[in-house]
Amino acid sequence: MTTTIYQKRRAAIARALKAAGGGVALLPTAPEVPRNRDSDFPYRHDSYFYYLTGFSEPGSWLVIEASGRSTLFCRPKDLEREIWDGFRLGPKAAPAELGVDAAFSVDALDEQLPTLLTSQKAVWWPFATHAGLQERMDGWLGQIRARVRFGAECPQSQHDLCRLLDEMRLFKDSHEVAILRRAGKISAAAHVRAMQASAALLRQGVKGGLREYHLEAELLHEFRRHGSQAPAYGSIVAAGANACVLHYRAGHAELKPGELCLIDAGCELDGYASDITRTFPADGQFTPAQRTLYDLVLAAQDAAVKATRPGKRFTDPHDAATRVLAQGMLDTGLLPKAKHGKVDDVLESGAYRQFYMHRTGHWMGMDVHDCGDYTEPGSKPREEKDALGQSVMRKPARILRPGMVLTIEPGIYVRPAKNVPKEFWNIGIRIEDDALVTAKGYELMTRGVPVKADEIEALMRG
Repeated sequence: MTTTIYQKRRAAIARALKAAGGGVALLPTAPEVPRNRDSDFPYRHDSYFYYLTGFSEPGSWLVIEASGRSTLFCRPKDLEREIWDGFRLGPKAAPAELGVDAAFSVDALDEQLPTLLTSQKAVWWPFATHAGLQERMDGWLGQIRARVRFGAECPQSQHDLCRLLDEMRLFKDSHEVAILRRAGKISAAAHVRAMQASAALLRQGVKGGLREYHLEAELLHEFRRHGSQAPAYGSIVAAGANACVLHYRAGHAELKPGELCLIDAGCELDGYASDITRTFPADGQFTPAQRTLYDLVLAAQDAAVKATRPGKRFTDPHDAATRVLAQGMLDTGLLPKAKHGKVDDVLESGAYRQFYMHRTGHWMGMDVHDCGDYTEPGSKPREEKDALGQSVMRKPARILRPGMVLTIEPGIYVRPAKNVPKEFWNIGIRIEDDALVTAKGYELMTRGVPVKADEIEALMRG
């Protein structure tokens, strides 16, 4: 079943090449990366390569021709290396296992590539994604040019293969959606576990104090317990003021009663990511000031969710969330009304960026920040304001369509500052869920973990 999925994707690329006038596509997987002198980082395949093959061994290359023929280059069988590093599929077994038409040892790549590229009208490969690939491509094409007097024809143009793959990957099929739902379910369970552990461990007392890395361990345990291969990204577990650092990583800071904890974490399952953020009181009870800002962020997320449906633009959820947040900043005194005026004035001036400085979402799929255009293909640029209020020419934002998956993650981050009410100092809150755009609206795939303040408190009491 899964092989058929990858064969269909390769066939779609072949059709795109044919429609573009012919050619051949070349795609390597990710290399192994040394961690120190005798150890590599845990290997993770290239997402584009895996999307077309379902094959996760390093040292592999894929060639697709407009005719539909696909060729794989992979590591040769080596019984001695397999003792140390594990099983290798090998080129002999690859055609039957992966549904490719032919397979060679990767050791034959430099010998075979010039032949496969000769007489092709164009060559498509991923630009600016693999170090050294441009130089290798120049070498292969140089070999063809050296034989032109013998009748060899060199490809006349080069194109970015990512342009074709990005558009394909932006729309998730049923196979991908099923994995994303499962990844979201596992990650939601991990957040539940971390919330409950935080309250329980604070009640019981932990020698040396409850630390951020303690909750990170709870997340990782739950990910692996349910079959996830790894975190989709470095887990953020931020206690107290650390939540105001957007890309903070779980460290050794102590979680204290009366402070919030922000966890932004998700697992990767079978090559697909999940991405959830929840903010909760470390001891299970929001203070009045924390609850005020939490309810504001939740209201902003609710507004963004309602703006996530077919026909809306990618920027509509952000605009909806920002309007709610800006009004809340005025109502709470974070932005004095006497100085900043009404909500439209705050949006026009960008004053809200003091407390909310990021976008409300991004595409998600095989990569946690997945590929895909954020502007509508084929549209014409129009004049609009950038983040600094300056006029720029931009294409309209992408129209949301069924099959797209995006995050919805408004937040508010209050650092100590003059004229900012002290009861809000060092409070950082973000709420994030993964949304699938459906024919009738949306599906939140990560609501297995509570999001309302009352529900979070009830969960942590339990």
